[in-house]
Amino acid sequence: MPAITPAQLSALQQNTKNIRNICILAHVDHGKTTLSDSLLATNGIISSKMAGKVRYLDSREDEQERGITMESSAISLYFKLVKAVNTEEAQPKTAESEYLINLIDSPGHVDFSSEVSTASRLCDGGLVLIDVVEGVCTQTISVLRQAWIDKVKPVLVFNKMDRLIVELQMTPQEAYTHINKILEQANAVMATFFTGDLMEDEARKMMEAKEKRNKEKVEEEAFDANKVYDWSMEERDDSNIYFDPAKGNVIFASAVDGWAFRVQQFASLYAKKLGFKEQVLQKCLWGEYYFDPKAKRVILPKHLKGRNLKPMFVQFVLENIWAVYGSVVIEPDRERVEKIVGALKIKVLPRDLRSRDPQNLLSAIFSQWLPLSTCVLLAIIGQLPPPADAQRVRIPKILYPNIQHNDNEPLEPTNDVEKALYKCDSSFDAPVIAYVSKMFAVPVELLPENRRTQMTAEEMRERGRQQRELRAAQALLDQSGEGIPLTPEQLNQGEQEGEASEPASEEELKGERLIGFARLYSGSIRVGQKLYVMGPKYDPKYPKKHVSEIIVQNLYLIMGRDLEALDEVSAGNVFGIGGLEGHLLKNGTLASVINEDVRNMAGVKMDTSPIVRVALEPEDPTQMDKLVEGLRLLNQADPCVEVMLQETGEHVILTAGELHLERCLRDLKERFAKIEIHASEPIVPFRESIVRGDLSVNKEKEGVTVPRGQAEIKINSKFLTLKVQTVPLPSRITDFLMTHAASIKAIVEEKIASNKKSQALDEEASETGETGPVAPNHVLSPAELEQALRKEFVEAKKEGGPFAHWWDETIVDQIWAFGPRRIGSNLLVNRIPGYIRKPFFQMSTKNSTEVAEDHADEVLKVDNETSSSLSILDIDFHVHTGFQLTTLAGPLCAEPMTGVCYIVQGIEFHPEEMMTPGGEAIDVRSRLHIIQGQVIVAAKEALRQGFLDWSPRLLLAMYSCDIQATAEVLGRVYGVISKRKGKIVSEDLKDGTSFWQIKALLPVIESFGFSDEIRKRTSGAASPQLVFNGFDMLDEDPFWVPTTEEELEDLGEKADKENLARKYMDTVRKRKGMFVEKKLVEHAEKQRTLKKN
Repeated sequence: MPAITPAQLSALQQNTKNIRNICILAHVDHGKTTLSDSLLATNGIISSKMAGKVRYLDSREDEQERGITMESSAISLYFKLVKAVNTEEAQPKTAESEYLINLIDSPGHVDFSSEVSTASRLCDGGLVLIDVVEGVCTQTISVLRQAWIDKVKPVLVFNKMDRLIVELQMTPQEAYTHINKILEQANAVMATFFTGDLMEDEARKMMEAKEKRNKEKVEEEAFDANKVYDWSMEERDDSNIYFDPAKGNVIFASAVDGWAFRVQQFASLYAKKLGFKEQVLQKCLWGEYYFDPKAKRVILPKHLKGRNLKPMFVQFVLENIWAVYGSVVIEPDRERVEKIVGALKIKVLPRDLRSRDPQNLLSAIFSQWLPLSTCVLLAIIGQLPPPADAQRVRIPKILYPNIQHNDNEPLEPTNDVEKALYKCDSSFDAPVIAYVSKMFAVPVELLPENRRTQMTAEEMRERGRQQRELRAAQALLDQSGEGIPLTPEQLNQGEQEGEASEPASEEELKGERLIGFARLYSGSIRVGQKLYVMGPKYDPKYPKKHVSEIIVQNLYLIMGRDLEALDEVSAGNVFGIGGLEGHLLKNGTLASVINEDVRNMAGVKMDTSPIVRVALEPEDPTQMDKLVEGLRLLNQADPCVEVMLQETGEHVILTAGELHLERCLRDLKERFAKIEIHASEPIVPFRESIVRGDLSVNKEKEGVTVPRGQAEIKINSKFLTLKVQTVPLPSRITDFLMTHAASIKAIVEEKIASNKKSQALDEEASETGETGPVAPNHVLSPAELEQALRKEFVEAKKEGGPFAHWWDETIVDQIWAFGPRRIGSNLLVNRIPGYIRKPFFQMSTKNSTEVAEDHADEVLKVDNETSSSLSILDIDFHVHTGFQLTTLAGPLCAEPMTGVCYIVQGIEFHPEEMMTPGGEAIDVRSRLHIIQGQVIVAAKEALRQGFLDWSPRLLLAMYSCDIQATAEVLGRVYGVISKRKGKIVSEDLKDGTSFWQIKALLPVIESFGFSDEIRKRTSGAASPQLVFNGFDMLDEDPFWVPTTEEELEDLGEKADKENLARKYMDTVRKRKGMFVEKKLVEHAEKQRTLKKN
C-alpha cells in the first residue's frame, strides 16, 4: 500500500506555495528513470530495495525491453519537511511543512526530443543529469537549451559517481579535477545561451534606434574619427545562471547505489568539528581551498608554500566516499567496514555485513548516511521556485515570446487575465487558463471509473457487521415463528451492495481514450465545467476561429501508469483532463472566457523535423477504415509524428527516426488500429540541383555557339516561342533562401491576404523540401529581406566565376517568384523585354492602371509591340505555373529542386502562324485555354532541358551522428560508418577518460539498422545519436559514363564501378513507378580459365 493516498495528495494541491513542478532532463542512459525510482520509494510506491531495477515510470513494454524511456510520464510525490525552530524555551520546537512534488520523467533519446519540449513547458524547475564519465553530451546541451528557452530553473546532478571509483578507478584528486572540468563545460553552455540572448537584445535595440532615426528622417552622419562613440553593451547580471556547488544547485549522486549529497550536508557535519561557521565552510568546500591542520584555518593555493595539501572537497568529502567503496567493493574488509559504520553512527544489520553481494552492504550504509531521496527532495524544495514565483518570470515569455526583457524585471500585467496568470491565482472567481502540452492514450479498462475498486478495511468491517445483523434478524424470526423468513437472495443483498458495481460489458471497455496532459496556470477547474479550447492557430483578433466549447468530463491525478479521479484541480498543478477528443489535435489552450485578453499559449517548437516517411497499408484491404482510425489516434497521441494522405492515395507517417518509427508501428498494431499492417521501405527525401562541373560555359548547337543552359521551345500550336536561360545559383544565395523560407512564406501569405483570396498558404516548410535543421529564426520584414538578399548577390558577384555577370544589381527587382510552392530556394527571374513586373518585395497596394485589372496588382507595364491577338498577359501565369511544377518534381527522380535560377529571356509571338493557308486570321482567343495548357507544357520542357544541360547532382538528407566509444572499438565504429557512406567530421579524446567523441555525417538513406549494427559490432560499447542535419550534395553525376582513355582503362567500357548517384536515382524512380533504364544480359560470355577443373 502506498504511504500516502491519492485523496491526501489532492488535498495538498490547494496550497500553491508548497507545490513544485519539476522535470528530469538528460542525455540517453544518464540515469533519469533510476533516479526517479529512488524518489518513488520514499512514498512507498515501490520497495526501496527494488529502486533502480523496476524503472517504474517506464510503463510501456518496449521501454522495459530496450531500457530507455520513450514517453514522458508524470507522478505526484509527497514530502514532509521537519525543521527545528529556535525558541527561548528549553525544549526545541519543530515545524512541519508538507510539500507536493509533481515530477515528470522525460526521454533522453534524440528521436523523442519533442517529448522533452512538452514536459519542460509544464514545469518550473528541472533536474539536469550528467553521467560523470561521459560528461556533457549532445542531448545534455539540447535539454539545457530547452530549459533556457522555457525559463525552467535547472539543478545539476552529477550521476553515476560510483563509475569513477569502480570502473575508471580514479583517485579522489583525479575525480575532483574531472568533475570540475565537466562543471566548467556545463557553465560554458549556459554562458553561450546568455550571451546569445544579450547580443540579440543589443541588435534589436540598434535596429529600433535606426528605425526611429529613419522615421524622424535624421540623415546618417559620416563616421568621425575624432568623435567619441558609445560602443558599450548593457551590463547584465549573469551570476544566477551558473551551477555552483557552494550555492546548493549541484548534487553529486549515484542513483543505482541510492546515495546523493550536496556540499551543505558536509558543511553542517564538519562545522562543529572544525569550529567554523556553516555558511563559511559551505563556500570553502568546493574550489581551490585547502585546510591548514596546524593553523586550523582555510588557505588559498598561493599560501601553500610547497606543502602537499589536498583541496577541502577531496579531503573532507570524496576520501570518505572512496573509503566506503574501497572497504566494501574494491578490497572487501569486514573489520574496516565495521569501523566506518561505527564512525558514521549508523546501524547496519549483521546479515547485511555478512552478505556476499557488496551492493546490499553499500545500499545499507549509504541509505542511512547519504540518502538520495532526502538530498534531491531538499534541493528541489530549496532551489526550485513554487508556481507563483515561477509564473511571474515564465508567463510573460510564453505570452509575448518576441518581447525581450530582463528576468529580474519581468513585464507588468496589463489586464485582469494577466494578473491572475502572473500570481497563479487559484480563487474561484479567477479566470481558468490551462495549457495542454500533449495528448496521451490510455486503455479504457485502466481508467479509474472502469476499474474494480479494492475495498478498504473499514468497508470490509462495515459489510461484516451488516451480514451479522441480517443473520441475527433471521434467527429471531425463526424463534418467534412470526413474519416472513428471509430468502438466501435477500441474505446476499448485503454482499451485492458491498461489491463494486459490475463494470461495463467487455466490448465497451475495449479501445483507447485520449487524455490531455495539462498544467493549470490560474483559477480552478471542476468536473462538469464549461471551457473553451483554443488550437495552436488561435488569434485573439478573430475570437471565433479555431475555438470550440467543451464540458470537462474527467480530471485525473497522474500517478505514472495509473490515473486517480479528481473532482477539482487548483492553479499551479499538473493534471490529466478528459473530454478533449475531437476538439484538440496535439496541444492547445483551455480558458473559461474568450476575449482579447486571453492569449494563445500553444505551439511547441520541435527541435527535430520528422524526416523518415513510411507508407502504410493493412494486410487485409477490407480493414482500411481501422487503419485510418488508428492513424487518427496516433496523430493525436504522439506530439512529433505527422500523418499525411498523399496525392497518390497512400497513407504516410513522418517520424523523427528509426526508433520513433518502430514505436509508432508497434502502437498502431497493438493499440490503435489492432490490425496487421504492411509498412513500405522508408521513403527518404532527396533534392535535385545542378553544378557546372567540367563543362564549358558555352556549347555548340547546330554550328552556332550558344550559352549552355539556354532552351528555346515552340509550343505545339507554334503560336509562340519561349526562351529560358538556366544558371546554377551560388551556394551562399541557396543557403540564404533556405534559412529565410519562413520570411518568404510570410510575404507570400501577406500578398494572398491583400488580394482577398481565401486560400491560405498552409504548406509547411518540411513539405516544400526546405527542411533544414529546425532553428528558431525570426521573420524578416520584406524590406529587410530585400536588403539582405541584395548584399548576398553583391558578395556573389565579388567572388567572380563564370556566372558573375548574371548577378547584376537589377536581379533582385526582377525576381518573379520563388519555388517550389512559392517559398523554395529556386528563382524565376523576369528579363522579358517590355514586360515589367512589380518587384517581388514591394508590398504597396497601389495597383497599375496601365494593364488589365486581373494583372494590376503584379504587373506595372507591358509594351504591346506586336499587334497579334495574343498578349504576354494571357500566358504569364502559366509560365509561372510551369516553373512551380518543374521545381517541385525535378527531371532526375521527381524530387524538389534547390539552387537553380531560371531567367526568362523572352516570349516571341509568331503572327504568321496565326493565319490559315488562305490568309485568314485564326480565332486565337477561342483556343486560349488550349494555348495556355501548351505554355505550361513548353515551360516545363524548357526548364527541364536547361537543367539537364548542366551537370545534375542529387542532394542527400544527412544525419549528424554523435558516438562515444573507447579506443578498443574505434576501428569497428569507423568500419560501420565508412560502409554506410558516412564521413568523419571530428574525433576528440574526452579529457580524463578513455572515451573518444566521434562526430560524423551519415546519409539518412543508409542509416536504417545503423544503430543496431554499431551495437552488435562493438558488443554494446558504442551507441549513436542521430540528428537531422539538412541536405548535403553527392558530388557525382548520375549520367556519367567513362569517355577518356584513362577512365576507360581504369573502369572498362561497362564502368563496373557502381555509380552511387545513379543507384539512388533509380531506387526513387522505381518506387515512384517511373521509367528505369536497365540492361538485361541475354547471352553472357562464359568465363574462360587456363586451368581445367
